[in-house]
Amino acid sequence: MIGNKKVLAVIPARGGSKGLPRKNIRELAGKPLIAWTLEAAAASQYIDRCIVSTDDEEIAAVARQWGGDVPFLRPAHLAQDDTPGIAPVLHALDSCSGYDYVVLLQPTSPLRTSGDIDGCLDKLRESDTPSCVSVTTVDKSPLWMYTLGDRDSMVPLLDTNTRAATRQQLPVFYMLNGAVYATECDWLRKQGLFINDETVAYVMPRERSQDIDTIEEFVHVEWMIAHSR
Repeated sequence: MIGNKKVLAVIPARGGSKGLPRKNIRELAGKPLIAWTLEAAAASQYIDRCIVSTDDEEIAAVARQWGGDVPFLRPAHLAQDDTPGIAPVLHALDSCSGYDYVVLLQPTSPLRTSGDIDGCLDKLRESDTPSCVSVTTVDKSPLWMYTLGDRDSMVPLLDTNTRAATRQQLPVFYMLNGAVYATECDWLRKQGLFINDETVAYVMPRERSQDIDTIEEFVHVEWMIAHSR
């Protein structure tokens, strides 16, 4: 609970991952990938209940072994490749009523900490806005990016006069890192999305903003963990 507001966390973990099959329960540095997020959520000072939303019996069993609360199996039509990311969250809100805030915690962000979760909720409450999401700085400026036109001509991605500037002179750009999405439950139901012009950002360092979708990213994060001990 934060203030007098009750907080529900949702960890979505469907079984049909294509980029890295069974990634949610693949062992990362000694424990299943989903366990990293379960432990961060359990250490949060604000989360009242954290549930795992999955369509997969094996993922449900592994989550429970690591202290996860799996109150239902998600319907198959909400676990397809083209299912919007918000769908399992709205389904969870329908299944678990009585909460003021909901936090989406994707298991593909294992280096996110309980401090990041609580920091995002603090930012949400202190900014008096209905939505806060975690971001990190980009390592390559979009001002130096191009699309290719006719005959492979270079077409600037952004219309700007700062492309000749040095890296130190460029403005800072941010991107979603997928680690924490925190919103008011009623607002989310009405908007049907996590981000609009009312949303504020909680900035995380790049080293904790690793998002795993491929085997290369998995191996890289495992290397980072091994070399941080």
